[in-house]
Amino acid sequence: MSDTPRIAARKEGAIGWLVFDNPARRNAVSLAMWQAMPQALADFGADPAVRVVLLAGAGDKAFVSGADISQFESQRAGPEAVQRYEEIAESAQLALQAFDKPTVAMIRGYCLGAGVNIANACDLRIAADDARIGIPAARIGLAYRVSSTKNLVDVAGAANAREMLLTGRQYSAAEAKEMGLVHRVVEAGSLERVTLEYCASLAANAPLTMRAAKRIIRELLRAPREFDAAQARAWVQECFASQDYVEGRKAFMEKRKPLFTGK
Repeated sequence: MSDTPRIAARKEGAIGWLVFDNPARRNAVSLAMWQAMPQALADFGADPAVRVVLLAGAGDKAFVSGADISQFESQRAGPEAVQRYEEIAESAQLALQAFDKPTVAMIRGYCLGAGVNIANACDLRIAADDARIGIPAARIGLAYRVSSTKNLVDVAGAANAREMLLTGRQYSAAEAKEMGLVHRVVEAGSLERVTLEYCASLAANAPLTMRAAKRIIRELLRAPREFDAAQARAWVQECFASQDYVEGRKAFMEKRKPLFTGK
């Protein structure tokens, strides 16, 4: 793939890697990194060989330690600058949420503020036991974006969201798992191995089925009046009409692993 300012995108087999590469600032997200995310995801989305996308931070100190505060005076000072920054970050978040292939956040070390936002926009989150997760917005004086707050409520519930946002404290990986912020916690030394095994199992599943599941869940999270039942049924029917459904049935009867093609 290609490298953009502090975003490294590469492909290893069926896994697309999107790495936040700013270790000097514990992988804090700059404006350029927000801008680079939608194109990197679009490239992975257009590549049929990529079945799952893994998001990670460079090094072992952080997944993403938040937004790059060093840019706040130049990029988030006045009203117009704040609006532009928020629009760019919102576009990146929406691109990740709307991405049709499975996304997995591999969390090592600090996952703060914008890092929580990025992780919550992923489908699955696997954390090392040394992870520290929190949203320090109240200690800086900025407001957490509405869409990011909704994602937090959807993932962790309103009660946990209130505590996180009001206290600004950091949580251990074990606490984060209890809150629903992460799906699995593993030893730091095993994090990459376990996550890659997890991604490999996802990559072996039927792409159309996983896509339908993601799309239907997104529909179910909409307001009831916005739910498109006909479209949801169409996504289900698409799976039943696919070659992969035929392959899945045959593989089951023949007691072998299916070979799905996404068609």
